[in-house]
Amino acid sequence: MSDFQSSKRMARRSVLQLGAGAGAMMVTSFGGIRIAFAQDKPAMGTWPAGSQGDTVYLAAAVPLTGTYAVQGADELKGWELAVEHMNTDHPLMKKIAPKVSKGVLGKKVALVSADSAAKPNQAVQAIQTFINQNKIILATGSTSSAVAVALNKFCDREKLMYMPGISGSNDTTGKDCVRYGFRQGYYGEMAANSIGPILLKTFGRDRKMAFMTPDYTYGHTTTESTERFLRDKGGWKTVTNQVSPLGTQDFSQYLTNIANSGAEFLMNVNWGRDAILSSQQAKQFGLLPKMTLVLPYQIPFFAKEAGVDISEGVFAATEFWWELEDKYPLAKEFVEAFHKKYGYRPEWGAENAYVSFAHWARMVTEAGSFYPPDVIKQWEKGEKIPSLFGDVYYRPEDHQCVRPVFVVRGKAKKDMKNPEDYWEVVDQVKGEDVIQPPDAFGCKLGSYT
Repeated sequence: MSDFQSSKRMARRSVLQLGAGAGAMMVTSFGGIRIAFAQDKPAMGTWPAGSQGDTVYLAAAVPLTGTYAVQGADELKGWELAVEHMNTDHPLMKKIAPKVSKGVLGKKVALVSADSAAKPNQAVQAIQTFINQNKIILATGSTSSAVAVALNKFCDREKLMYMPGISGSNDTTGKDCVRYGFRQGYYGEMAANSIGPILLKTFGRDRKMAFMTPDYTYGHTTTESTERFLRDKGGWKTVTNQVSPLGTQDFSQYLTNIANSGAEFLMNVNWGRDAILSSQQAKQFGLLPKMTLVLPYQIPFFAKEAGVDISEGVFAATEFWWELEDKYPLAKEFVEAFHKKYGYRPEWGAENAYVSFAHWARMVTEAGSFYPPDVIKQWEKGEKIPSLFGDVYYRPEDHQCVRPVFVVRGKAKKDMKNPEDYWEVVDQVKGEDVIQPPDAFGCKLGSYT
């Protein structure tokens, strides 16, 4: 054996492992030359470059213009607050991710963001830019499930961790699921199976319903799930399904068809500004309150923007409502921290964003590594972990969080205790009771590498 080989072998024996906090690198030197080993793990995506400095970057492609802008801005605030709490060891963050300590694995966490305008191509381009410029180690942002599905596929190809934020499509963790994507939030199937029973209990069997459906994956899958439940369990009949493009301003042609359909219920699956405009125009057309409005998948800020005269009495399935603070201590801590920073009580988009980032921080710190397969395998243990409303877990088969869904009903103005007291929580449904089997929607996770 040569002297060089002998020195190299000795150096390997005495290697200093800096650990996952330094990008899972092992550093040593001999002959005045510093040599880095990547623990025999192949470089992939932005690893290890993205975790070698003193700061790790997370990126959000979120709609700040267009029909989903209001909801996107609320999401962004949730992500911002989560990052602040990681870096400052806020008590709430520590309760969800106990090993966070002035950041994650010795690194300060920073968030970069861009406006996606709810357009898949624009979102993908933004994340690609952040990969090139910031070597981001986690991507997020959607609000539109079309964006979520596009980023799912893009990030999986790039071997970059992805959490979609708001995404109501069954497909996100169904047929379009990926190994590198994890969804914390609820979606169409869970919403339909939560709101369906209370509709049947309240209004009985054999009713006629009209759907308003946005023409993309969220709309089609949520309408399908809601229609199937009410048809199969209660004999409800769909008399028309009016499908409109995202960003529609004038819904008169669709509302005319609904007015002539004989429907008793208007099932509005539109979202964001589309839901506001279509519901306001339905009232102007005289459809409301003649027909009963239902929001199968609740829209943050709907009551505030559409008006309490429209939201009063309306049933909606939702992920979170701030008055859950009366039942859950962690929800109370979140609402208070958010209200103090931003001046209003958070909607469920902000809650989704905050908890998603907190769960990512937990998985990284529990794995003790930024190496993507290590983080994924930690998630796939399926262990119960805290959320703002009790313990939840992620299914290893499809990376979907099993978490409760809440059903709310709009309050009358006279019953509101404060200007943000729009909804009453009328039911809480266990996630296990409303989620489909892991293979029901065609999920086939890809490889780790």
